[in-house]
Amino acid sequence: MPWWGWIIVGALLLGSELMVVDAAFYLVFIGVAAIITGLVLLGGAELALWMQWLLFAGLSIIAMVLFRGRLYQMLRGGATDYKSGPAGESLQLAETLEPGDSCRMNYRGTTWTVLNEGSTTIEKGDRVKIKRVDGLKLIVNQ
Repeated sequence: MPWWGWIIVGALLLGSELMVVDAAFYLVFIGVAAIITGLVLLGGAELALWMQWLLFAGLSIIAMVLFRGRLYQMLRGGATDYKSGPAGESLQLAETLEPGDSCRMNYRGTTWTVLNEGSTTIEKGDRVKIKRVDGLKLIVNQ
């Protein structure tokens, strides 16, 4: 394949990953490998077709194994300030809860079981802090 063919294929793969398909950065690294293969050929290296494909495959695999996971995690994952649940928030109880007792209560659009994990009675109407969440159970204390 001529050098410009590799570069065109690489550009198409990069463009499809970035604009059309969300393939978790696999196409980005395959596209970069195709572009590098094209640049090697442009630089004057005369490789047989099977050597071009071997270079392309090797570059693709090495790039994905060494860099894809870290780059994907850096760009897409690891949002540390994202709060995913109601733990730490407060709510106002609709019933009196003795220590160890629970009740059903609507909160955030669903019905939760609220469990008093503290050692004191929580009166109806008191504000409590959600200590943690266990399934659809809110563990609270005063």
